Amino acid sequence: MKRELLIGITLLVIIASGLAIYRTSSSGVVKVFHAGSLSQPFEKINEENNSFNLQREPSGSVEVMRKVTELGKKPDIVAVSDYSLIPDYLIPEYTDWYVQFARNEIVIAYSSESAYSSEIDENNWFKILGRSDVKFAFGDPNADPGGYRAMMTIQLAENYYDNSRIFDDLIAANTAMVAPTLENGVYTLEAIPLEELSPNTSKVQVGSMEVAVIPALEEGSVDYMFNYRSIAKQHNFQFVELPSEINLSKVKYAENYARARVKLSDGKTKSGKPIVYGATMLRNAEHEEASLKFLRYLLSDGGRGILEDMGQPPINPPIVNSLDNVPSEIRDLVSEYAD
Repeated sequence: MKRELLIGITLLVIIASGLAIYRTSSSGVVKVFHAGSLSQPFEKINEENNSFNLQREPSGSVEVMRKVTELGKKPDIVAVSDYSLIPDYLIPEYTDWYVQFARNEIVIAYSSESAYSSEIDENNWFKILGRSDVKFAFGDPNADPGGYRAMMTIQLAENYYDNSRIFDDLIAANTAMVAPTLENGVYTLEAIPLEELSPNTSKVQVGSMEVAVIPALEEGSVDYMFNYRSIAKQHNFQFVELPSEINLSKVKYAENYARARVKLSDGKTKSGKPIVYGATMLRNAEHEEASLKFLRYLLSDGGRGILEDMGQPPINPPIVNSLDNVPSEIRDLVSEYAD
């Protein structure tokens, strides 16, 4: 009996090793630098399709850009939580096209153990977060669109709730950031570098990207976090669904969102707009064939279904900035943007 069991285990190990070798040899490598909030969807996509093998490197989306433009790293694919970073940082030197493929929204995530979790709702969240015994988290605005979008949501909340103290009470009182300036109806916040932010650590926690603050909520070291709806869903958090006028989810409120801007420490300014994810393949990608297989899967039914299941509504059809510049292998899946 022991001999038969040993033989069976040995055979299973051999079969598993063979499958691993087969995947490595038959699947083309694709180097992907991507937003942290795409980690679980891309992991699932990689599991579902063996025609490519994703080598993933997640980080804040602004940090993704800096890896390419400042550090000289060379991924095949860049996929970020704010499509506008691609024309801001990568066009025309590194690519000449991009595709918008998914949406999201800002929520306030929490657990059943969070202080006042039975009280918080879309009308009182800023009062709950302002209480002295409540700690909350958000991403670094200079590295992570989730971070600068959290700041935009808080700015927009002041008008929506007719309360000019929200930003001061939550952010200015607990970090080195000062209240945004107002000019021609637009509020502009200067995002201070993380090393100069000086957060009151008994009140706020700032992560390098949107997923970096997840463990703090899971462990109970913070009560709430500003993050994407998809992150809350993927990690089974409860969340406050914020009004559409401030959660950066709806095209019809684009004009209102644009009233909030964040100036990054590198001098670029990001204006509030509906949350849209973007991807591109860099010029002279090392693994072009496999990269196009990945993009084709991401933009077709298989990839869209995974995004939908994980709380990131896909854009169907995906929208590109220029059909002429998009690789012919995916051109049939996309539509050109029109003003």
